[in-house]
Amino acid sequence: MVDSFALCISRTDPAISVADEATRPGVPATADNAPSENGLPEGHAAGDGAATPPPTEKQTELQKQVARRRTFGIISHPDAGKTTLTEKMLLLGGAIHEAGTIKARKSDRHATSDWMDMEKERGISVTSSVMQFNHGGRVLNLLDTPGHQDFSEDTYRVLTAVDSALMVLDHAAGVEQQTEKLMEVCRMREIPILTFINKLDRDGLPPLNLLEDIEETLGIETAPLSWPIGMGRRFRGTYSLRENELHLYAKKRSEQKRLDVTDLQDPKLDDALGEDAADELRFDAELVQEAGNDFDLEKYRAGEQTPVFFGSALHGFGVEEMLDTFVQVAPPPQPRPARTGGSTPGVRPTTGCAVAPEEEDFSGLVFKIQANMDARHRDRVAFLRVCSGRFEQGMTLRHQRTGEVTRTNRAMTFMAEEREGAEVAWPGDIIGLHNHGTIKIGDSFTAEDTSLVAADEELHFTGVPSFAPEHFRKVHIEDPFRAKHLGKGLEQLSEEGAIQVFQPMHGGSTYIVGAVGPLQFDVTIDRLDAEYDVAARLGDAPYTRARWVEAPDSKEGDALLGDFKDEFETNLFTDAEGALAYLARNDWRLERTVENWPGLTFRATKERV
Repeated sequence: MVDSFALCISRTDPAISVADEATRPGVPATADNAPSENGLPEGHAAGDGAATPPPTEKQTELQKQVARRRTFGIISHPDAGKTTLTEKMLLLGGAIHEAGTIKARKSDRHATSDWMDMEKERGISVTSSVMQFNHGGRVLNLLDTPGHQDFSEDTYRVLTAVDSALMVLDHAAGVEQQTEKLMEVCRMREIPILTFINKLDRDGLPPLNLLEDIEETLGIETAPLSWPIGMGRRFRGTYSLRENELHLYAKKRSEQKRLDVTDLQDPKLDDALGEDAADELRFDAELVQEAGNDFDLEKYRAGEQTPVFFGSALHGFGVEEMLDTFVQVAPPPQPRPARTGGSTPGVRPTTGCAVAPEEEDFSGLVFKIQANMDARHRDRVAFLRVCSGRFEQGMTLRHQRTGEVTRTNRAMTFMAEEREGAEVAWPGDIIGLHNHGTIKIGDSFTAEDTSLVAADEELHFTGVPSFAPEHFRKVHIEDPFRAKHLGKGLEQLSEEGAIQVFQPMHGGSTYIVGAVGPLQFDVTIDRLDAEYDVAARLGDAPYTRARWVEAPDSKEGDALLGDFKDEFETNLFTDAEGALAYLARNDWRLERTVENWPGLTFRATKERV
């Protein structure tokens, strides 16, 4: 392994985290990363620098850009107001000048983050969008996740590309099913979560009940940093528990006001709210301050505590206060887990490591592929998160899985379906690479001549899995002469990871499609028709479970797998990557098969390599 600045760090070493940044070499304190006056760090902590040489000018610029980035996703249950909140943040950042409205009666405008026809028709987010904007001297990369409960796999992949998350709750509903699922993903990856409780302009659950719901249902400590004054028609605004500010609510953002107060006993509260509302605020806020949890930066960044804000995204109230705090406390780009190893085909990398964002050499991870973002060009775009170094338009990249070298002359950045050339990108940024069928989800790219790995090794970023589907359909084509186009369409849609395509182990023209959620089948048929001019329908398939099958790499393992194939020929299929999959008719059959074949491994997830 080549020894270089912040090179792959052994998995046996202590993990590098934000809490350890004070000891990370080569990260000097700057105006951008010094702690703020209220003690909330705004970026990397200062290192002592005792044993490290002064950074080069190139390193200094890289560290500065890393400290400025915040890459995050939004998680919520459908209808919690995620899309509205997204647009209000984009408005604050100057990225858009007019908020779109889903299903507007007198306008054909649609939400900025919703671009597919089905999304515009149904008012849900089916795909994931990437948007970049500025706020508080920071560059924010927002990955808008699918807003329908069916799309957990695509959402999971998005969450592999973020450093933190913003959880949006409807205060009339509290924690809902989709939020629980997404929280599990965040907990698995120890993603820091900040919570925005939305729709205070409507009647809903008492704030204390909401905090209790979050803690009991999601298993995470809450630390409210703002507190609502009333709700629905009685909603007067919020009180900042951190800044001692009164935020007065109005439906028009231009009429919303901030009022500095000394503390909760300040008579200004009575003047602004009236004596009854002010006394109610004092009682609630003092109760929360005495019995609640103080905000703890280390707990937040470890995913153990969530700071909580209240507001109304529809009227832009509370959004700026939340965003001001978010850019201060959210972590900058973090080291990315990876594996390195020999480049012999079929040999999986075996050495665990992590690549620090301050590493000078460029590297990036493909976490999403989207076909036909521009219907005029029938294109495919690979979404790549920059993990380390600096990307420049025109630089030559090495595709680590294939070893191929390519020059990037048309890389792009995004605003939903809008795109423009990406001249420069830094760790945490998302760029798009044109994909001609050679790039897959989970692929890693580096600079052509990289010092991250030795010349005879490959670098693979990890943690981007496929999930075994739970819903299955058989594809029927209306016009047999369009069979080739059907195959191409299914291949490209499966590359996006929204569906999985299975064909019989020994070949044939039968296609079985699997998905985590059934709405993806509607998306598939709709897109086959609109983007590939293929009229198809889906029929029932006699399967309810799938597992990828692996055998020991030995003669005995080969023989065992051969016997298994002979016995279960009608249940065995290959996926788009050629991996063997066992499709079971029901849970009982799957359990019996697993019990009867203990020498084989049946996997519910598959790492993308």
